[in-house]
Amino acid sequence: MTELAKRYIRIVDAMNYRIGRVMMYGIFVMMAILLWSSVSKTFFVPSLWTLEVAQFAMVAYYMLGGPYSIQMGSNVRMDLLYGDWSPHRKAQVDAMTVLFLIVYLIFLLWGGWESLMYSFSYGGERSSSVWRPYLWPIKSIMVLGIFLMLLQAISEFFKDVLRIKGHDMGEKV
Repeated sequence: MTELAKRYIRIVDAMNYRIGRVMMYGIFVMMAILLWSSVSKTFFVPSLWTLEVAQFAMVAYYMLGGPYSIQMGSNVRMDLLYGDWSPHRKAQVDAMTVLFLIVYLIFLLWGGWESLMYSFSYGGERSSSVWRPYLWPIKSIMVLGIFLMLLQAISEFFKDVLRIKGHDMGEKV
């Protein structure tokens, strides 16, 4: 079981690491879209699509970069007591709390999937803006991001359990 968990950790961490490193450059995509929005409003006819595309890019950046953030320990945590604990104690607490995250992500994935299927079932749900883009592409990215975050949360749970058992899984950040 230990080797199976370590293999799962290696595969999921490698995949989310690569996706996260690519998504880091998504900030430049958003900057380019918003720069074009400013330029077009100043010198040309304002583009109707820029604000919504920037929002979609932000959703992709956030949802696909989230698993990488969890993996790197960059998520926000209340550090009143946690910082002074031993790595073993941190792993014990994190193994308990990550279970709440996993349950939350399961419900979020279920809701996201239902919303995505709703978009497909009515011939393509569209935004209510003037531009009226289809919403299924961004909903697909959201479902993918939630799924990847669920996989990463399970990986973190396995890491914490292996740390509790005494395996060297790297220092808890």
